[in-house]
Amino acid sequence: MLTHDEKLLLIGQVTDLSGVPIRTIRYYESLGLIKASGRTEGGFRQFSADVLARLAFIKRAQNLGLSLEEIGEILNVYDEGQPPCDEIQEKLEEKLMQIDSQIAQLSKLRSDIEVLLSGWKNAHSKREDTICPIIQP
Repeated sequence: MLTHDEKLLLIGQVTDLSGVPIRTIRYYESLGLIKASGRTEGGFRQFSADVLARLAFIKRAQNLGLSLEEIGEILNVYDEGQPPCDEIQEKLEEKLMQIDSQIAQLSKLRSDIEVLLSGWKNAHSKREDTICPIIQP
């Protein structure tokens, strides 16, 4: 809750302090990830200082591979007054499984390409109906 002493930040100040562009802040607000505390008489958005911690959380979560939708789910749990650590752990464990799967797929792809390239020396003959005998059986 805002106290009367709490200084509200304009969106430009939030950008300067967080390094998050104004356009991104507006986008996050449209998704409900952050909320403006109000507007000035001139219509400029005002934010409480806690938006800086929220933006830092969003950026860190994105860097860990979480989508904005997943981040929104986590923030909803937090906004309801619950610690979201269990949700974060679950999502990060899912992310690890996805990464392991991608690594396995890339390893298989690498192996397949190595086999094709090793056959390059034997692929001197080119049939007329073949674009490239290395990748066409």
